[in-house]
Amino acid sequence: MKTVQEFNVVIEQDADGYFVASVPELRGCHTQAKSLDKLMKRVREVIQLCLEDQEDGFIPSTFVGVQRIRI
Repeated sequence: MKTVQEFNVVIEQDADGYFVASVPELRGCHTQAKSLDKLMKRVREVIQLCLEDQEDGFIPSTFVGVQRIRI
């Protein structure tokens, strides 16, 4: 039976309108797409690739929140 793993995904939208996703627990794990539907498909694929590539595994973390600071 396959073990289910959960990952935090940070999603931002860049100046060109692309959605960019990164997975903090997996070094170098990020992707982009023009739509959120396409992004979510791609982020699942890139997580699987990163898990296959990482020899050390990953360091699980707990999402705490996001702070926006104006300076």
